[in-house]
Amino acid sequence: MAPRIFLSAGEPSGDLHGGALVTALRRRWPDALVESLGGPRIRAAGAVIRFAMEQYTVMGFVEVLGKVPAHLRLLRTLESDFAAGKYDLAILIDYPGFHVRVAEAARRHGVKVLYYIAPQLWAWRPGRAKRLAGAVDRLAAVLPFEPAFFTKHGIVAEYVGHPLLDRAPLPARAVARQALGFAPDERVLGLFPGSRHQEVHRLWTSFRGAALRLLDMRVCDRVVVAGTATGEYPGAERFVVHRGLPDQVFAAADAALAKSGTTTLEAALADLPMVVAYRVHPLTSWLARQLITVPWISLVNLVAEAPVVEELVQSDASPERLAAARGPSRSRSGPTAAAQRTGLAEVRRR
Repeated sequence: MAPRIFLSAGEPSGDLHGGALVTALRRRWPDALVESLGGPRIRAAGAVIRFAMEQYTVMGFVEVLGKVPAHLRLLRTLESDFAAGKYDLAILIDYPGFHVRVAEAARRHGVKVLYYIAPQLWAWRPGRAKRLAGAVDRLAAVLPFEPAFFTKHGIVAEYVGHPLLDRAPLPARAVARQALGFAPDERVLGLFPGSRHQEVHRLWTSFRGAALRLLDMRVCDRVVVAGTATGEYPGAERFVVHRGLPDQVFAAADAALAKSGTTTLEAALADLPMVVAYRVHPLTSWLARQLITVPWISLVNLVAEAPVVEELVQSDASPERLAAARGPSRSRSGPTAAAQRTGLAEVRRR
């Protein structure tokens, strides 16, 4: 009998990885029922979207408060589905604040739970690992240091590799530059302000200001923004805004300003020197400082276990500080960039 699967992804990177997972599930079980909380990539892979991800996506302790009623309604619906025996398996991708509760609901009704892309409990609130252990059957980890942490807390965890490594290779540098309208010898700065409106809103002014400074200082010749189809980037008249997959931007750029998150790993895989920035609501930032147990916020530094990239958060992520940081160097092969690229090579190795 073909399995009946509920797959849940609550934000864009989860939708990206969930789409690839649905494709793999379809290869193994062509007749499987796969229904989802998800977005366009999961839909394109062949899953039935029962709940549109865009209605729920939000980041930050404070920011999530406005979405609590919608999440509670969804949780009640899913609990009823699990109780009615609608699904055999729940696959939950990241998004821990909500998905741990979904896992508990599934387990209460005998539905198996696979958690894919582990909650970063090693970074903050490691005491919650006991709760996770009681809610999931298996955990598929995508960072090499995670299984040891979760196994120590009684969770059956396996390192399955990072899904970014399964993606198609980047276009050749010359091809990407030609597509974006850049000359081979131009020094190109890439801006990666994020895919969520909330991220772009908080980071764009600083990224734009830093990029304009670097242009005026002749540190770079061109600026390209890794934009989204609906993103708004006011004051970008001197930049190229590339809407769509960011692969061409990663391939063409000499250096980058990048928001914290999966983007930093993508840049590391592209051997792209960067400065990492992030901003959230001030109360969210204060709460995070009370809870965080690791010395860095970027996945690049966490995987390397060293300060490979400079991190600027909250008020430090100003145009002046971003422009002066060591990531946007004068050339991809300069001494500052070369030192960082040694660290990026270690990230790729790991």
